[in-house]
Amino acid sequence: MDKQAAIQRIAQLRKEINYHRYQYHVLDRQEISDAALDSLKHELQQLEQQFPELVAPDSPTQRVGGEPLKEFKKVRHRQRMLSLNDIFSVEELQEWRDRLMKLLPASTSLEYFCELKMDGLAISLLYRDGALYRAATRGDGQVGEDVTQNIRTIESIPLQLDLSQLKKPPRDIEIRGEVYMARRDFEKHNVRLAKEGKPTYANPRNISAGSVRQLDPSVTAARKLRFMAYDLPTDLGQVTHETVHDILRELGFRAGDQNKRCSSLQEVERYHQEIGKKRKSLDYWSDGIVVTINDINTFTQLGTVGKAPRGAVAYKYPAEQATTVVEDIQVQVGRTGVLTPVAHLRPVQVAGTTVSRATLHNMDEIARLDVRIGDTVVIQKAGDIIPDIVQVLEKMRTGKEKKFTMPKKCPICDSPVERREGEVAYYCTNPRCYALQHEQLRHFVSKKALDIDGLGPKILEQLAAADLVKSPADLFDLTEEDLAPLERFAEKSAENLVQAIDAAKQVTLARFIYALGIRHVGEETAIDLAETFGSIDALMEASTEELAAVPDIGGVVAKSVYDYFHDTQNSALIQNLQKKGLTIKKERSPSRGSGSLTGKKIVVTGTLDSLSRDEAKEKIRAAGGRWVSSVSKNTDYVVVGDSPGSKAEKAQSLGVTVLDEADFLKLIS
Repeated sequence: MDKQAAIQRIAQLRKEINYHRYQYHVLDRQEISDAALDSLKHELQQLEQQFPELVAPDSPTQRVGGEPLKEFKKVRHRQRMLSLNDIFSVEELQEWRDRLMKLLPASTSLEYFCELKMDGLAISLLYRDGALYRAATRGDGQVGEDVTQNIRTIESIPLQLDLSQLKKPPRDIEIRGEVYMARRDFEKHNVRLAKEGKPTYANPRNISAGSVRQLDPSVTAARKLRFMAYDLPTDLGQVTHETVHDILRELGFRAGDQNKRCSSLQEVERYHQEIGKKRKSLDYWSDGIVVTINDINTFTQLGTVGKAPRGAVAYKYPAEQATTVVEDIQVQVGRTGVLTPVAHLRPVQVAGTTVSRATLHNMDEIARLDVRIGDTVVIQKAGDIIPDIVQVLEKMRTGKEKKFTMPKKCPICDSPVERREGEVAYYCTNPRCYALQHEQLRHFVSKKALDIDGLGPKILEQLAAADLVKSPADLFDLTEEDLAPLERFAEKSAENLVQAIDAAKQVTLARFIYALGIRHVGEETAIDLAETFGSIDALMEASTEELAAVPDIGGVVAKSVYDYFHDTQNSALIQNLQKKGLTIKKERSPSRGSGSLTGKKIVVTGTLDSLSRDEAKEKIRAAGGRWVSSVSKNTDYVVVGDSPGSKAEKAQSLGVTVLDEADFLKLIS
């Protein structure tokens, strides 16, 4: 990016960050996630490092927080409460260390102290003659809000310090730390709010901030907040940051039980990875670790830059949301001929992977978001889910953004594109389009279908390019001799793939129905059809009336299934597959039992502690229920786990019963 483009981008970023910081810190409102705001700040920080001459005193990177709320008395901090700069990779960790070494004597040996970064609200506690005298929020770093009465309700904060270990304690001692809500308390509180039809909290930091700022201390007391101490600005003889934590514990505070002193960056990285593996099981939210130069004299010598001390950084874990720019919108053709618009993005790290594309679903979704080529957007990715654009930052538009229109011809085969009456999707009208055939093959061998190990998209493309596979039935003709000459195939890999294809010849009826890729037929509908008709022959002979009589299958799905099996090419494909040895086994199809969830539709959102998603599906089916992916007025229960999405809020708005994990387990036991 050249300097002129950087000037324009920096101005946009500063304006957007200042807007959201004011919403969050002054008005207690939040329009984008913390992860998205972090992503904007990180981009600004990187640009200002690249063009240091563009750094301005009023940049968001040079300040700490927002103005204090007027409802509380203002408090001036004795020492400025700083924030931390964020890093997201081991490369940035090394760059931070290298910058420090340039400011220190060459003989300096750095030691690091690592601790978890809590997701809560920073608080300063002032003790006078050992008794809690005043508590204040960080505010803008210089001036905060007096929240003493509310802080006194938090039982993990001592009202009187244990000074027995100090020979000559000073009159005033300041403690700094984080007010937070335990994971289990946060989830219970949100479930209770949802049951009462009230708005839920997006994250524990929001509820911590909202609870501490309650004018009625009894409301704060009911929230079961906790406190974790992490700093001691008062000189009590500490020489390292590690001893700070030792003294904090001696004074009567929780000061972290996951902390570690590290002698090298390699140890820091190992610690970061170890915490990353188990942070989901912790009883509080953590979005990273804090890495601090352990020696306090060295830390002090390094000083501060802008809003942050040089001697400490927040080494964050990959966020599930980030901001980036839509560089183009193109369409891809799916297995049913649907044209799906896909945003091509400026590459960005989300949830540990580099994301350069995100689905836009259909033209109605593009219109709802009003997303345009050139827009700055918030994208979201959780686990292995395809990234979505969840928000457009309209205030960052320059006027050069372009609206997207659906092409009139298929980008693959140049056939006309049509939008069918009553549907949101656009279709390629050519049933033999190459893209349709390729996507049908990918679906046929996918995990929930025949699950053929080793047949990924690149191998399928290779087989198609070599004219070895055009139809699913062609897969069962492949030999080791066919595969051996191809790139990526050695003798053993060719043998393994042929064996995997041969093993897939034994398939349950439900998996086979799903593998065919019939429009409107997903995993649950395939199970219903398999259980109702018992064999592929009976299903192929069923009338639309018989199909529509299957529970939860209406006229639209019934017609789609009937039309598929009465297409001569589709019926010929099934016969050809059976001739080549494919055996469709009814007895091993997933079955739906009877029990507490019989006839009920259940949505699960978020991560459950005791069950994987597949295990939850099996439990729901065994209890007679149906696993559904979207919330509607016909949904019976929405089960809310850790980090739930918007489905919990939609359930609340529709009056659908919301269950936490414990309620769900009781229901299916």
